[in-house]
Amino acid sequence: MTEKTKQHKILWVDDEIELLRAHILFLNERGYQVTPVGNGEDAVGMIRDGRFDLVLLDEFMPGMSGLETLEAIKENRPNLPVIMITKSEEESLVDEAIGRRMDDFLIKPVNPVQVLSACRRLLDRHSIQSLQLTRDYVEDFRKNAMMRSDRPTWQDWIQIHTNLSEWDVLIDQFPEEGLRQTHNDQRRESNVEFAKFIEKNYPGWIAGEEGPVLSTNVVSRFLVPELERSPSVCFIILDCMRVDQWLTIEPLLEPYFAMERHNYYAILPTATPYARNAIFAGLLPIQIHKKFPKYWQEVTGDERSKNRHERQLMDKQLEQLGINLSPQPKYVKIYNVEEANNVRRLARGYASQRLVSLVFNFMDMLAHGRSESELLQEIAPDESAFRSLTKSWFAHSSLFDTLKLLAVQGITVVITTDHGSVLGTRATVAYGDRQTSTNLRYKFGNNLNCDTRHALVVRNPEVFGLPSDSLNKNYILAEEDFYFVYPTKYHEYERQYKGSFQHGGISLEEMIVPCTVLTAK
Repeated sequence: MTEKTKQHKILWVDDEIELLRAHILFLNERGYQVTPVGNGEDAVGMIRDGRFDLVLLDEFMPGMSGLETLEAIKENRPNLPVIMITKSEEESLVDEAIGRRMDDFLIKPVNPVQVLSACRRLLDRHSIQSLQLTRDYVEDFRKNAMMRSDRPTWQDWIQIHTNLSEWDVLIDQFPEEGLRQTHNDQRRESNVEFAKFIEKNYPGWIAGEEGPVLSTNVVSRFLVPELERSPSVCFIILDCMRVDQWLTIEPLLEPYFAMERHNYYAILPTATPYARNAIFAGLLPIQIHKKFPKYWQEVTGDERSKNRHERQLMDKQLEQLGINLSPQPKYVKIYNVEEANNVRRLARGYASQRLVSLVFNFMDMLAHGRSESELLQEIAPDESAFRSLTKSWFAHSSLFDTLKLLAVQGITVVITTDHGSVLGTRATVAYGDRQTSTNLRYKFGNNLNCDTRHALVVRNPEVFGLPSDSLNKNYILAEEDFYFVYPTKYHEYERQYKGSFQHGGISLEEMIVPCTVLTAK
């Protein structure tokens, strides 16, 4: 029997149950199966022996009182909803009933419609909300489809992606397989069109044409205005965070901060060496390579070394923007729990700093750790479960504790990321030599090639703001949810990386990312 056709079983406990026959008949006619009982002792025994979905409980009864019955019910069935029906509106009585885990209450005299409404609130809320959710989704689906078909702008793509991400979170609360599949199909179709849009428009943005805020503008557009307004600002980069993941975290912060949400476009490749260096430098990779060659480490086996000069790049950018801070800005990079705990301990002194920059690598480590751990893959087999894992991590993290300490001190926080990630589900062949980089969603090397249906070949790196430090150097960027595999051992690596979270390529999830200004309440 489906949820919509399921007949809910209600136990109605009242010492004057014979006077409620009309009410019981009313509920029965509307699909509820009501069992009457005249005292608390019998009610508790029936709950032990039978299965009920809801209890309607009179407060004033001889023998076992309503509150005593409520307590006994919750001891046997802690999650069984109970609606108490009482003649009294005394605040102390209501408080005591709530303390004993009453779920709702009605004041006598009650009419059948009141009782029906209370039952529907507790028993049918999920199915009613799920039905409305489906209707709303169909309407939004049409709006997104119309927007995609009408030459969408970069602003439109932010709206489309934000809308899709909000639906990601909503559908998590009302899991319905048909709706989830439709939503996944819409995401895939959107990414097909988005890749075409980026191929056409991204070189123009790099050349200076009007476009969105890019990684290179994050500090000037979002951080500098807060430095001018606030005596103390904390700039936090949570590596590899997507819009949908931020939306799961955001409600946890609402008691502490007022939030002003923005989005920007991460530069290509959507990978830490490029996107995060661009944030701290305010420059494109090609500009960093030319202006600060000693800070540019594109070719190295040590991933951390590619971003080891963020502090120096940030100092150079602030100097270029005419921002002189005293005391000098503080910069901390956090790779492990011990370092995060240390930041939490020191956070009480951040109010004396004009600017503190914190880089947390946990999101990226979580994504990569999931790819390498069978246990994490079982815990988070899909994007919905990964969002849940992200929220659980954040709720118990030192970062959350640190943010609460910043709120207490009235410190303004600008929190963002350098890029997002995409769930890789389809392999595509990449062709290169032994010097080609090893990344799954992007590669650079000499004379690289790939299937242009699945990826973008960047023949002239400078057009994309990327270094062209050898004659035949080029880049390939995977699109949609493809990832690169070499022709040798193709099937082995296809199986190994399928279902892993990756970044570096062109997708809504990787490129359109959140930046939120948090003002302490």
